[in-house]
Amino acid sequence: MIGKTPQDQPALNRVLGLKELVLYGIILIQPTAPMPLFGVVAQEARGHVVTTILIGMVAMLFTAISYGRMANAYPSAGSAYAYVGRELHAALGYLVGWGMLFDYVMNPIICAIWCSKSAMKFVPILPYAVWAVFFVALFTAMNLRGIQASARTNAVIAAGLGVVIVLFFGAAARRLWLHPPAGAMGWLRPFYDPQTFSWAHVSTGASIAMLTYIGFDGISTLSEEVRNPRRNILLATVLTCLVTGVLASLEVYSAQLIWPETNNFTDVDTAFVDVAGKAGGQWLLVTVNAALLIATIGSGSGAHLGAGRLLYSMGRDNAIPRKFFGVLSPRTRIPSNSILFVGGLALAGAIFLNYADAFIAEGLKWLGRSVSASGPPITGYQLGAELLNFGASIAFMGVNASAFVRYFVRAERRTLGNLLPPLLGFAVCFYIWLSLRTPAKVVGLVWLASGLLYGAWKTNWFARKIEFAVPDENRTSVPPDNGPQGNHREP
Repeated sequence: MIGKTPQDQPALNRVLGLKELVLYGIILIQPTAPMPLFGVVAQEARGHVVTTILIGMVAMLFTAISYGRMANAYPSAGSAYAYVGRELHAALGYLVGWGMLFDYVMNPIICAIWCSKSAMKFVPILPYAVWAVFFVALFTAMNLRGIQASARTNAVIAAGLGVVIVLFFGAAARRLWLHPPAGAMGWLRPFYDPQTFSWAHVSTGASIAMLTYIGFDGISTLSEEVRNPRRNILLATVLTCLVTGVLASLEVYSAQLIWPETNNFTDVDTAFVDVAGKAGGQWLLVTVNAALLIATIGSGSGAHLGAGRLLYSMGRDNAIPRKFFGVLSPRTRIPSNSILFVGGLALAGAIFLNYADAFIAEGLKWLGRSVSASGPPITGYQLGAELLNFGASIAFMGVNASAFVRYFVRAERRTLGNLLPPLLGFAVCFYIWLSLRTPAKVVGLVWLASGLLYGAWKTNWFARKIEFAVPDENRTSVPPDNGPQGNHREP
């Protein structure tokens, strides 16, 4: 892995305990993570949002065990690319890294899409394209000026989001007390509705809902700053996924009881905001919308800088053109070329994906298939989330495979405890990956194929080693005062 801490630098202080790690993980993921996804998952899974969240939690719990174990093996690496490249094969590690790049680049795109849709609820007179330009420009300007959220600011934002969640639960409880579901089955319908349940639909919904957990792997990057890392990294990663899964399930369960219909949202991308309005009135609608907008602006800015940092690292190592990507601004010491490039991609992606349903409809018509036969129309946010999850799933499967090889295949003692978690984690992640809709898989596979061809050309069919740097929070490709902190995932 490139960028290890030089031997002549002082070692990091081991000051973090289990509670601090779990809090960091929750802040990294954000406690409102399932709210922006609620509408698209409810529509895709025919109302079984809680079930999709729980399926994703199972996959992430097993994967979290694998991340924790690999962090013990490589405490200074902190990335799926490094684990796969060192444990399996450099070429496989490169492919995982290329998939992670897809993940990083898609993140600011879906943040821009959601922010634009959310802002239209406040100022509907301005069209989507204007808001998309505004938010992408905002993300770019914030990062070019070196503005970033500190860990303390992120903690304040997370606390504020926690207050909003409590307000929503209070309003939801009052609404359900006054207007309870019909009979005992009404309370269980969010888990299982015999009239609409389908494994195919629930699986596709789970492939989107997995975005709820994206970011938990960031805990593994703190291995060198943790007391008893062999115990605490593993426990914190698992507990973070568990707490996130339980909280997310309660949020979407309440929302689904309040709004059981899945085909009459004002805007499927911001459906949870409408649910909040139905639960508590206009004041709660505005409060939840504003809170999620602020959180997503922070996530979008962090994701934008994370993607720019990755491109700078790759350019510095000449994995992509060094003259453009591998330079820092002499004045601000920020990878301004990479930041501007990500801004261009984010704007193009936010505009293009907003009309994804029209493009997909034309493609289906060309193939002789009707739109109605292919399920509900896919939104730009949904397609972007699926594309992000495509890259993340590649990384998760790679980490599970690495843990399986290291702790079972190559182990002196082959125990069931070392066999089942990575094997089950890989199987569930693979199943969820297969459940992604066809457009996401086609675009993702094209991306992987392009990366494979580029890597083969760069290394004479991998005869030479390719240096493919992926950001590691234990090092700084960008100087420390400009590096990303806090959450850089979708809220």
